[in-house]
Amino acid sequence: MKILIGAAGSLGDTLPFVALGLALQQRGHQVHLFASESYAGHAAGLPFTAVASVAETDALLRDPRVTDPRRGMALIGEAFAAGLPRAFEAMRAEVVPGQTLAVGSTLAFATRLLKDALGVPTATVHLAPAVLRSVQQPPRLGPNGTLDKLPAGLQRAAWWLIDRLVLDRLFTKPFNDYRRQLGLGPVDRMFGAWLHQADATLGMFPPWLAPPQVDWPAGLVCTGFPLYDNGEAHPLPAALEAFLAAGEPPVGFTSGTANATSHGFFAASAAACALSGRRGLLITKVGAQLPATLPPGVLHVPYAPFSQLLPRLAAFVHHGGIGTTSQALRAGVPQLVRPMAYDQFDNAHHVQRLGVGQRRRPADYAPATVARDLDRLTQDRTLQRRCAEVASLCRADVDALAMACDAVLALARRG
Repeated sequence: MKILIGAAGSLGDTLPFVALGLALQQRGHQVHLFASESYAGHAAGLPFTAVASVAETDALLRDPRVTDPRRGMALIGEAFAAGLPRAFEAMRAEVVPGQTLAVGSTLAFATRLLKDALGVPTATVHLAPAVLRSVQQPPRLGPNGTLDKLPAGLQRAAWWLIDRLVLDRLFTKPFNDYRRQLGLGPVDRMFGAWLHQADATLGMFPPWLAPPQVDWPAGLVCTGFPLYDNGEAHPLPAALEAFLAAGEPPVGFTSGTANATSHGFFAASAAACALSGRRGLLITKVGAQLPATLPPGVLHVPYAPFSQLLPRLAAFVHHGGIGTTSQALRAGVPQLVRPMAYDQFDNAHHVQRLGVGQRRRPADYAPATVARDLDRLTQDRTLQRRCAEVASLCRADVDALAMACDAVLALARRG
């Protein structure tokens, strides 16, 4: 089969689809990856087509709205509307009738157009449980919690309002406008039931992260984390190895690859290290976010594969992206999660529910507070034992990619 994979989002959102593509390729299929040009160097040899330029991706990440829980979705909606035709045309050009399957991430809606316009069997892959609406266990939507205090009827009404007042305007309307150009009928409430109505729907996270609910989509396959960063091909830089060997395990800090406006986060993180006397590691490709001078014992690195780095840290402070969170769970490192937007609040909730870390709102992220949080995380033996237990669960999920491959290839047998 020829398998077209569309990955929308950051590097952390793209790497799981590189892993899936490689696994499908190893089974003898032709795989083609479609993602931002910024991540072409991480495609691990898979045939690759850019559907967003480096300049476009950089402009998105440098927009201050990208980390705003209210305005960020509008920014993503703008990028979606602008990039959808390009992504669809690029993927359509690679379709071989009767021999093609499509796989798309949550927001890679071009694959759904392949299904509706050309009849290509299609799988949608959700990397995090936050997109799965449930009145039994609602996902955390923002810094102020969830809808779980409302009766089921009011929760459904709230989702309807969110769709009609926000998501339909930002996503459904431009999507339907483009569908009309293709001669397709409109869809209703994209982020409701329609989101999960591809020929197969996968959740690439384990059931122990978010227990399945009775009102989740029927037929959803939860595979476990893909846990891939191609770390074997990207060893830790010599300077970082020397730093790690020169003293006690440091605390790692990252705000993720999906923004370039975290100046306050890195300033407070460096100050927390100085205040507590801890060694620290600031991880970002955008060095302009860093203070002009770092305290002694604090090092900046542009990039390090988390599979290699995180097991060597005393604690890890991050934004709560699902790729980063899953790598930290596998490493068994205590986590302090500072969510900013999107699924990060829900992922932070699961970290705290599992007993492997705690969360801190950006408004409360101050040097003295962070120093106290790190003291608790690194001294709590119960939490550290729980980290080790959850790491064992991650290591036991060895069949995640095999399950995902089976679910995708089953589309060909059904077809």
